Formats: sequence, C-alpha cells, structure tokens
Amino acid sequence: MTKLSIRAVEHADIQKTIAPWAWLPDEAPLEMPRQSLTDTTASAGSVTPVTSPRNIAMRRLMLLAGTLFMAGLSAIAPFYLYAREGWDGTEMLAFGIFMVLITAISCWFVSGLMGLVVMLRGKDQADLMFAAHPQTPRTRTALLMPLYNEDARASFARLAQIDASLARLGASAAFDIFVLSDSTKEEAITAELSVFQSFRMNAGSKAFYRRRTDNAERKVGNLSEWIRRFGAAYENMIVLDADSTMAGETLLRMVDAMERNPGVGMIQTAPVIIKARTIFARVSQYSVRLYGRVAAAGLAYWTGSESSYWGHNAIIRTRAFAACCGLPSLKGKKPFGGHILSHDVVEAALIRRAGWAVHVTAALDGSWEETPPSITDFIRRDHRWFQGNLQHLGLIGAKGLSPMSRLQLVMGCMAYLSSPLWLASLMVGLFIQMFYPVDWTSFFYILNPQFTPFMLASFLSGVLLIGPKFMGAALVLSRPAERRAFGGRRAIAKGMAAEIALSAILAPILMVANTKAFIQILSGHDAGWTAQQREADGLAWSDAFRAMRWQMAAGVAFIIPLCVRPDLATWFAPIVLPLLLAAPISVWTSRVRSGDRLAAKGFLVTPAQDGVSVNPAVLHTPRSPLRAVAGGVLAPVVAPAMVPARAPEL
Repeated sequence: MTKLSIRAVEHADIQKTIAPWAWLPDEAPLEMPRQSLTDTTASAGSVTPVTSPRNIAMRRLMLLAGTLFMAGLSAIAPFYLYAREGWDGTEMLAFGIFMVLITAISCWFVSGLMGLVVMLRGKDQADLMFAAHPQTPRTRTALLMPLYNEDARASFARLAQIDASLARLGASAAFDIFVLSDSTKEEAITAELSVFQSFRMNAGSKAFYRRRTDNAERKVGNLSEWIRRFGAAYENMIVLDADSTMAGETLLRMVDAMERNPGVGMIQTAPVIIKARTIFARVSQYSVRLYGRVAAAGLAYWTGSESSYWGHNAIIRTRAFAACCGLPSLKGKKPFGGHILSHDVVEAALIRRAGWAVHVTAALDGSWEETPPSITDFIRRDHRWFQGNLQHLGLIGAKGLSPMSRLQLVMGCMAYLSSPLWLASLMVGLFIQMFYPVDWTSFFYILNPQFTPFMLASFLSGVLLIGPKFMGAALVLSRPAERRAFGGRRAIAKGMAAEIALSAILAPILMVANTKAFIQILSGHDAGWTAQQREADGLAWSDAFRAMRWQMAAGVAFIIPLCVRPDLATWFAPIVLPLLLAAPISVWTSRVRSGDRLAAKGFLVTPAQDGVSVNPAVLHTPRSPLRAVAGGVLAPVVAPAMVPARAPEL
C-alpha cells in the first residue's frame, strides 16, 4: 500500500469479470476457501471467546424460563376453551399453531424485557466496554460500499458524510473507502464513474472504485472478490449498504474495540432509520428509533459472543471472514438451492464455528440506514429476504454450528413464517366457529367486556405483542435528554398511538403478502435480484390495485364465512377492513405530503440526526497524516499523487 496507482487489470481470468476502468491500489491477495457445511471435524464448542460473559449460561436459562412461563400462561385460556367439550382434529391444529406463534412472541417479549433492564441499569456495553476516548487506530480499515444500480449521487453523498466525519476527527488516513459496483444499467454505471471523480478529489480518505461485469453470487461474490484481491492489506473491513451512514466516532470506537479484543471477529451495530418522509417509512423509522435499542440490547444480552450479523453497518476482522466465510452453493434448484441469499446470519455462524466471537451491540449510536418509502417496495424487498431465510431451514443442521447460531437461524425463519401461520390460525379458527350457532352477545362483547378465558387470552396476546413498544418508550421516558429530543411525554404518547394504530392496519396487508411469497417460493418462484427503491413520492392507483389484488381477494374471502357468522364481524374487522382497503392504504401511506402533514401535527416525529454521534469521541493523541507500513501499523507519510491509467468514457 506504500505505492498507490490506478492500473488496468492484468490477469486474463480477472479481465473477464472486472470492467476495464478502475481506480485501485496495489493488490494484497488473501485466500478465501469455500467452507463445508458437512465437515464433521468443525466445532464451535472447542473455543470459548474471551469476551463471552461469565454468566451467559444463566442469561440463557432466564430467557428459556421466561419464554416457557409466558407461553404457558398464554396457553391456559385456549386450552381450557378447546378442552371443555373434548378435542377434535381442527381444534388440535388450531392449538398447535397458536403454541408455535405464542412461543415465538414470548421469546421476543422476554428478550426485549432483558434489553430494557440492561439499558436501564446502564450495562448495555458491559461485554465490550467501548471507549469514550478511543486511541488512534493502529491498523488499517476498509470501508466497503457495494452498489447495484443505485442512485450514485445519493450513495456517494452518504459516503461523503462518513468521510467528512472522519476528517473532522483527524482519522481519515486510517480508513480507505472502496466502492464495489455490480451495476448493470448503463445510466447507473455512467453516473457512478462521474460522481466518483468528484468524490475522490474531495475525500479526506483514499477512495477507490471497481466494477464487476460478472455479478456472480451477488453481494457475497462482490465482497469475496475484494477480499481475494485486497483483503490482506486491511485488518478490518466495515461493510455498508448503499443507504448506510455512520458517524466517525462510532467507526473509531468499533476499530478500537477490535484492536483491544483480538478474539472478536465481528461487531454488529444496531442502525436506526433516518430520512423517512412517507407515512409508511415514518412508521418504520419511529418504531426502530423508539423500540429498536431495547430489542438489540436483549439480543446482545443472551447471545453474548455468539450473536448475529445483519449484513451492513458492522465491523469484521478481514482474515477471520476470509478464512471462515467462503460460502458454498446449496444443492438443488432455486429457490432453495444455489447461492445463499441471506448470507449474513450464515457468515456469523461460520465465524463463530471457527472460534471467533460475534457481538451485537446497542451501546453505539451513530449508525443509520434508510427504508423503502412504500409498502409495495417493502414487500418486494421482503420477498427476497423471505426466500433467503427459508434456505436456512436446510442449514440449521450444518455441522459444527453453535446452538445459539442454530437458534438464530430458526428465529430468522420464524420472523417470516409467522405470517402464513397467523393466516392459517385465522382460517382454522373461523372454520371451527362455523359449527357453532350465531351468538349476538359476542358482537357487542367489546362494549360490555367480561373476564372470561377468551378475554384473558386476548389480553395476554396483546401484552406480548405491544409490550416491547412500551419498553422502548419507558427507556426514552427515563432519560430526560432523549425525552426532550422526542418532544416530551405528550409527543411520545401521540407518536406511540399513531405507530401502534398504523402498524395494526398494515399488519394484515403484510401477512397476506408474506403468505403469497411463501406459496410462490414453495412453487419454485425465484425472487431474483433487483435494485431497491429508496426514494419515491406516491404510488399510482393502478399500481396499488395491481399490487394489492391478493390482499383485497383475501378480504373478500373472509367476508364469505362471516356471512354465516355475522356476530364475529366485530372481531374480524381489524383484519378484514385493512385487506379490503389495501390499495387506498398503500397509496395514502406512500405519499410524502401525507407523511409531512402527520409529522406537522406532532405524530411519528423522531429526533433529528445530523451524522454525528451524540457521544463524541476525543482522541488521546495528536492528529497527523498516516501511512501503512509492514504489519498493518500506521506511520506518518505524504501519499503520492494518483493518475488514472485510462480515463472513464462519460
């Protein structure tokens, strides 16, 4: 890395996959062998990471006991109702589905409760102890942003924000920025090359650009190609998405933690959503901003050094990733065979299998991402993630994985399988009710509620579902500065009410969407690889009706049995009405002006994010230009000028 240059690709085998123009440093190859999922000699239990909490077994026992207690308590009422007159096949099916769902919900509830207790006690960073004043980085770190037909100006603007944050801290020389393009559209490629020139000339860190012409293995192949060519020059790599932004303070704390803990292979931050304008995006932004830290802290508490990876906004030890994460292709045809789509959780499991620690942290702020602006864009992205997570069903039994890694693979599957299971439970429950006479007292039950087994089951289910939301609110309310940033107690109450109501409206629409995706995946339909829609203002009515036709059909299908049992209309209205109105809801929640109006009235408003950590870092040592020397340690230098071997054709 002491002599940087732009050069044409020299090797014939690489020329087939790399575009003829690139701005790259000298190569530093690092082997990345393909891993075996059937290797009986691999074992994650042979090495316990130093950063593993001493009481981790007790933490997991608490999670298990709490989950079983809450699930068992919730099961008493339906068990009593079904057992009154004996069990038949449909009742056993309904109860079985209920137990699967309520166990998963109970686990997430107890995990969130753990996170709340941890954060209220200020113990959210006890395992890694991130430094308030990190030392000057001693090793080099690469910031990697893969692109695939993205808005180049928006993506480079996010990189520029990161670069400016590092320059403000005097740490630019410790980080190199790589833009790894897999773009296939000519307009996207042209824009990338054009914007990169301006970005490179103004960046404080060294910036490089490479585009592949062969998009083999998608993002996995993109990152793997970089590691095999340049990985040996960098101790760590920080993987970003095209919509990622991170504060310089956060990056320095992550690098410092990796340098102080040589047994850690990966640290995953908990990014929050920013720049939401539409109602749909604001709902996601508010929920993640208010409740997300509690969930992340809970996950970090009981997984310890055997946690997960979400594919971006994480720091990874490059040699650990190279040695452990060369993913194999799965046997069979798509959608279950072929390349692993949801690779991040699998990569975390393989790093842990090799003895490295994998941590999730809720202790670091300054980690941000963006979200799809409309429910149709969200559904399109979720279809691909659903397919990837279903592949994990075949990986749960992979040799050598730790029990925690297997559990997280199961939980990832349940995050999507819960939708078809929820729909199945509604259908089975409604079918059972067809054999009972009309009871109009149930129609007006909501106006005159009584303490019954049904009411108890409904109450407990509601507590488990929305309880984590109140946990997040309780955390914010306990912190005066955050409470003021959210606008005070009244604003938080208004935001929570809007978020809960809108989430309830959107839930049946997403339930049908995921069930449809589940059916398509089982029938062999591949979700493909398309660029994500990150900015839009308004969904056309024709597109909305076309996209929501399955939801509206499901709403009509529910009406048919309700004609036989109209007394149940009160209970099914929260499901049926959003389905029937799915198209108008999609249009309304996709418009920026609707979201702005809601925010102007004080609903779903989150604290402003300015790209700077609210916990600023002050480095101990004076700043100076740095260079890489043998062993990856930094020393003063003035970098030579760089001249492209061949200018891009714009």
